[in-house]
Amino acid sequence: MSYLRNPDEIYAQSFSIIRAEADFSHLPVSAEPVAVRIIHACGMVEAAKDLVISETFAETPFHHIIVDAEMVRQGIIPRFAKSTEIVCTLNDPRAREAGIEQNTTRSAAAVDLWLPRLEGSLVVVGNAPTALFRLLELVDDKGVKPAAIAAFPVGFVGAQESKEALLSDPRGIPFALIRGRKGGSAMAAACVNALLEMRG
Repeated sequence: MSYLRNPDEIYAQSFSIIRAEADFSHLPVSAEPVAVRIIHACGMVEAAKDLVISETFAETPFHHIIVDAEMVRQGIIPRFAKSTEIVCTLNDPRAREAGIEQNTTRSAAAVDLWLPRLEGSLVVVGNAPTALFRLLELVDDKGVKPAAIAAFPVGFVGAQESKEALLSDPRGIPFALIRGRKGGSAMAAACVNALLEMRG
């Protein structure tokens, strides 16, 4: 069978097709590489219309990355991450215990363990709406702010609402999100990969 085999050429053609077919005119120019990678991850150019990326998101520096799920961590390309620390507390036994004690999800309980690392971090939510809701509660209650938020929780309960809560009041934090039920770890990781690649 005849098909394109070179990975660099596949990436180049894919990104070229996305730029030709997707409408990114509503996004900051600096955010286009982020938007391209997100669309590449989901294969739906029509999803571009639901992307919302704040003006300074793509240029905001961060010290390390906090993710809500191991699937997001695994999607981050190692050669882009280099020495950037990636933190995931979902499988910390304390998260499970706190979730049971507080009658909440393990994802939400795991967010409380982010608190010592939250300031100056890039927070990436690619799975659980409750993690994003809890993050916003911590920002409000503790006055600590991450450097930026990539919000891509997915699903039918709370995903749309949690992202709209961030969109309606970003609390002065640069952000990227996709409106509605869409999202997921692949899109969240793609957003991170774009940021890391841009950092060089």
